[in-house]
Amino acid sequence: MAFERDVVVIGASAGGVEALCQTVRSLSGEFPAAVLVVMHLAPGATTALPQILTRAGPLRAVQATHAAPLTRGVIHVAPPDHHLLIDGGALMLSHGPTENGHRPAINATFRSAAVAAGPRAIGVILSGALHDGAVGLGAVVERGGLAMVQDPADALYPGMPESALACVSTEHVYPADVLGKVLDHVVRTAASTRPVEPPSPALLLEDRIARDGVRRGAVAEEVAAASGYSCPDCQGSLLEIGQQAGQYRCRIGHAWSAEALLAARDIELERALWTALRSLDEKAALARRMQHDAAGRGHAGLTGRYVNTARECATAAETLRRFLLSLSPETEAHS
Repeated sequence: MAFERDVVVIGASAGGVEALCQTVRSLSGEFPAAVLVVMHLAPGATTALPQILTRAGPLRAVQATHAAPLTRGVIHVAPPDHHLLIDGGALMLSHGPTENGHRPAINATFRSAAVAAGPRAIGVILSGALHDGAVGLGAVVERGGLAMVQDPADALYPGMPESALACVSTEHVYPADVLGKVLDHVVRTAASTRPVEPPSPALLLEDRIARDGVRRGAVAEEVAAASGYSCPDCQGSLLEIGQQAGQYRCRIGHAWSAEALLAARDIELERALWTALRSLDEKAALARRMQHDAAGRGHAGLTGRYVNTARECATAAETLRRFLLSLSPETEAHS
């Protein structure tokens, strides 16, 4: 069977604007596929990415809107705080659970393309940290689609390309300026492939969660094993789900990879340590104040106790402060 590859989904994060511009610059003005672009954005952010991509190449880029038609030759950019999904021949914006702390999430869009377009889909991973998009790209390949990845050596942040290549095998690994030229050629080449199996129950479940997981309830205990970890977003129990090890969701649907969960734990730990440091500093200051008051009233016993308390707190605070400042240069901003 021959399939026309008419759906392209591109995921990028840190360092991704430059890579996106290089990629779309090489596409022709008669590009015969719809393009969906997902870049990690903060929930309250505004983005000029559609204008930037429109200026960078011959295709028009627009911010995606709910129920808009999936249009060939147009770049549809995910807006902040919404997953960008495909619903038949139209776009769908969802406020479904975050994935690896992100909404929009690359995995959500890639899985949606895998379910909706199957072998007609091309998934592209560009510069970014950690590995959002790797599992989604695996779903695209599983459904007969094509994977393309920016050469990690060409990426400002190679984490996402490296994670994608660890998840899928593809011959289409190029620098960003070459990747666009190859993509423009590949979409014009009909793909002959064996009949593709229907989406797996696990893939359909994950896609359904991105669409309306909060409204309908997301993950039931009977379809997933307890992990023993808690969700950084809601502190609920995380369940191990998906076809790959190290993929977790809480009961209301927040998704985490093992790598992203580890990074979130680092942030939680550092935040807790800064809170402890503040508490030690305040306790030392209060003890010194109470020492002064006790000395003024002639209470030698109380004065000595407060002196010891202030000294112990100051010593502990200095040890903790040195540790926190050693973690990374950026932590100095907290001091």
